[in-house]
Amino acid sequence: MEVLNTIEHFSTEFPWLIKIGKYLLWMAGVFILIKLIRTYLIKKLPDVGVRYKSQKGIEILGYILMVLVTISFFSGSIKDFGLAIGLLTAGITITLQELILSIAGSFFIYLSKVYKPGDRIEMNGIKGDVIDVDSIYTTMMEIGEWVNSDNYSGRIVKISNAFVFKGAVYNYSQNFPFVWDEFTLPIRYQSDIELAKKIISEVATEHLSEYALQAKEEWKTMVHKFYIENAEINPSLAIKLTDNWVEISLRYIVDYKKRRFTKSLLNDEIRKRVQATEGKVEFASATYELVSIPVVNVKNEKVQTHLKNSR
Repeated sequence: MEVLNTIEHFSTEFPWLIKIGKYLLWMAGVFILIKLIRTYLIKKLPDVGVRYKSQKGIEILGYILMVLVTISFFSGSIKDFGLAIGLLTAGITITLQELILSIAGSFFIYLSKVYKPGDRIEMNGIKGDVIDVDSIYTTMMEIGEWVNSDNYSGRIVKISNAFVFKGAVYNYSQNFPFVWDEFTLPIRYQSDIELAKKIISEVATEHLSEYALQAKEEWKTMVHKFYIENAEINPSLAIKLTDNWVEISLRYIVDYKKRRFTKSLLNDEIRKRVQATEGKVEFASATYELVSIPVVNVKNEKVQTHLKNSR
């Protein structure tokens, strides 16, 4: 009996504490419910894509439900509700502004489709393939750093979703999954330049024609969707005369995931065909010509004095 009286007295003296306790119990219940539903979906949905999207949807519904519970507990009257929301907003703005910006960023990413899992992006100076987007972070498999070109470094990177509002996001695969690449070959002036151009063009046509056909179709969609002009899709050559050699640059379009492999393949095939010309085409290298060596007159006063004395 005394315990009941104590509880009744406590609830009378500190009603706000009882209300907060109920609120915390409701929030814990919502959290547990969301956790159970996500666990159930993991077990019952075999498709990875459907499972991933359904879990993200349940997570967003959980946040909405938590907001509704919060409003229902702190909206006893319009006046109390306005005061509670004002105090809550001020506190959150000061202490959790980065967290709020990250959550807002996650909604922005989903609604505007800035990127999605599977895309290759560069954000905040970090490049990689997106493997997960949750309510706070974007998780990427890093590319580059101490590893050359577009190979994985092996590091998993988590970046706050807030960065979508703070800088540029480079997407390599959205809308147009191709990139332009180029390399330059130095050819000696004594070489058959026309033959060199023919070799490079033939190799490019043989290995890049499939990419060019696919890219043309994708670019048509880009032209209809965005305010953009037609671009040169087929491989093209550019010639530049330097003091030491003729530079032949090959510019071409390639799948963004096969850039390094394709460049290596093209260079190796061109090397083989140039060697097969038996000297008609030769690669150039940096050389230095010494025209003359100035006469150096070294005078040593001690030696000259010694010679004079010996005489």
